[in-house]
Amino acid sequence: MQRGSVIGNVARDLRLGVRDFDARRARVVAEGTRQLCELDTASGNLLISQRIDREDLCAQTTVCTLQYQLLLEDPLQAFSIVLDISDINDNSPAFAADQIKLDLVESTVLGRRFPLESAHDPDLGTNSMREYKLSHNDHFSLEMSTQINGNAYPELVLKKPLDREAQAEHVLKIIGIDGGSPFRSGTAAIHIRVLDANDNVPVFSQRVYKASVPENSPKGTIIATLNATDSDVGVYGEISYSFSHLSDKMGGVIEIDALTGEVRVAGVMDYEDVSTHELDVQAKDGGGQASHCKLIIDVTDVNDNKPVIEIKSASTNVAEDSKPGTMVALINVYDLDTGSSGHVTCTVSNNVPFKFVSNVKNYYMLVTDEMLDREFQPEYNITVTAFDAGSPALSSKKVLVIVVSDINDNSPTFTQREYVANILENQPTGTFVMKVKAEDIDDGTNAKILYEILGDANSETTPFLTINPETGELFTSRLLDYELSVHSQIKVTAQDGGEPSLSSTCIVNVFIQDQNDNAPVVLYPVQSNGFTAEEIVPAEAPRGYLVTKVVAVDADSGHNAWLSYRIIKESRPNLFVIGLHTGEIRTVRPFEEDDEPKQTVSVLVTDNGPESLSATVTVSIAIGDGLPVLNELFEFSDETQDRDNITLYLMMALAAVTSLFILLISGMIYFNFCRCSYVHRSPSTALPVFPPAYCPSTFTDFSRCGTLLNDDRFDSFLTTGSWRGDFRFGSNTDTDTLKKRSAAYQKSALRRTSADRAMKVRAGAPHPCYVFP
Repeated sequence: MQRGSVIGNVARDLRLGVRDFDARRARVVAEGTRQLCELDTASGNLLISQRIDREDLCAQTTVCTLQYQLLLEDPLQAFSIVLDISDINDNSPAFAADQIKLDLVESTVLGRRFPLESAHDPDLGTNSMREYKLSHNDHFSLEMSTQINGNAYPELVLKKPLDREAQAEHVLKIIGIDGGSPFRSGTAAIHIRVLDANDNVPVFSQRVYKASVPENSPKGTIIATLNATDSDVGVYGEISYSFSHLSDKMGGVIEIDALTGEVRVAGVMDYEDVSTHELDVQAKDGGGQASHCKLIIDVTDVNDNKPVIEIKSASTNVAEDSKPGTMVALINVYDLDTGSSGHVTCTVSNNVPFKFVSNVKNYYMLVTDEMLDREFQPEYNITVTAFDAGSPALSSKKVLVIVVSDINDNSPTFTQREYVANILENQPTGTFVMKVKAEDIDDGTNAKILYEILGDANSETTPFLTINPETGELFTSRLLDYELSVHSQIKVTAQDGGEPSLSSTCIVNVFIQDQNDNAPVVLYPVQSNGFTAEEIVPAEAPRGYLVTKVVAVDADSGHNAWLSYRIIKESRPNLFVIGLHTGEIRTVRPFEEDDEPKQTVSVLVTDNGPESLSATVTVSIAIGDGLPVLNELFEFSDETQDRDNITLYLMMALAAVTSLFILLISGMIYFNFCRCSYVHRSPSTALPVFPPAYCPSTFTDFSRCGTLLNDDRFDSFLTTGSWRGDFRFGSNTDTDTLKKRSAAYQKSALRRTSADRAMKVRAGAPHPCYVFP
């Protein structure tokens, strides 16, 4: 039949729906044989996929069948399909040789029969060899004879005596005709040479010889020894053995020794190919006389075939959230051997979350045995082992590579739960701050992370940072001002690209570091609109008498806010001196009669920044007669002596460093649990009073504290070093005010001071200003 011819409709015969063929991946598979047919899933027809030759598949076997399996998946079903190959007359009879030579003695008696080799026709039944015809002649006729196994063969019968002298050679033609329609035929020429008398033919000791040989026997193995005798002597008694008809396939497998009659193995004998061989053997003497026998060789099976593992269906990827029992692959395992050697057992490698399930003979489903985790094991190399029950057992292995596909089951994880970033104020927009990093152990899109700023604990500082959504790099989005905000805390989220997406957050603490960008601001004495307040000092004031105190603040912090005071100009030299760090103006000597009653002193206030900033203030001092001299304001520090003792102080400080380090821990504990205030309130009412216009009613001084307080009141300290005389404005401030200290309000206060050049008093009842000795 031509390729594509329809054998039958499988769907109709098995009562299956054609629609299910594609959905269930229906296909026809062969076990160990060639795939000679295929399934048309659209129509359910079984089609010829290549030409089928019965003679090639089954040789002379009467019944020629092929076994196939119709396989359907999900759910797994298997149906057996048996094809019966029927014979057609597609082969002509053929003689083993085109010429048959016979040597007959002239004394051959009439009626003597001479067996001829049968013509071979691979076809069977009526298509096989049916009759023989002999060309017309006067001496010979053709008759049929039957062997012991029932096979017919032609014999040449002498009808008329031979006369070598009359005719030494006869040439005949034999025609073999089969029974097909139309018939086919084959011819051979018979050359008969008339000789002198040879009246005995070789005789085999047995009409049928039987032998057995294991498959895969080595070359030269003796299968059987044939024996024929001839009563003649000389040339007529010499016997040679040969096969009457030997196919091309058997020609390289079996050979016979022409002199001894030994039949040996010449090639590979395979039980799975042919299990039994039937051969015709001819023994011919020197005179051309011949006789025939049958040799039957049984090939015994040995375990020489390894099990065959065929992957019929396999999924290269399996999702990690697949439930146990999910089919990954369908495997067909078989063995071409017979008996126990063909019984196959299939196993899967240990320590893998997969197992075999078999519901159909020789078919195994590889299914998941437990939940998978791609992050733990992204790929499995599964070794499938099939071994038979032969002795010794043979086995085969095949490796399946199963890739576990990822699902989004892991959230991004930051390398740190909290980050700390430090940045100087006044940096240009777009300055790099730091980089946050999150990792996701998923794969592909599920591991692609995008960063985003969620928000800020302080809404006022939310816009000052931006983030690169792909790299996690943080940049400034505007100028930063330490005086407005010192610390900010934001939340950054990392979100992966899965569906649905997962995310996690981290906290970024941003600390803004101070720069010296604010000049000192003089709070007292207040000067505005050309008005300068006068300080009054008694004319009898002795040396070292406290005249007044310059009060200045700096909105910066740390070293940038440390202030120094010095006199840059005065109306009369060497009359007043100012404390370098306290800002206290004191007399250098007692006043004399020729000293002007009014003195002017210009004071320069500088901070301690890398590039120091400064401010100047003019102090007007009036010398008044009759004013009392207050002992509390008298003090003179001998700076020369201080300089002489500075070496001693340094030595003492160096010796105290070790002790201070030990006391540091105790001090920290102390300040955490005990918050003390060093506010001194004097009951005295006889001290000099600052006019209300000089300061707001709530000015307060705290020694050893910062510069400005985070409040809507101007609370400040005047500088360290004035251990006896501190200014205090207001009486309603307690130690909790220290907690409200903020650089943001400091800068706002300084800006208002520089703009107005005068301090404005808040609404409400004014408070007196005091000087404490």
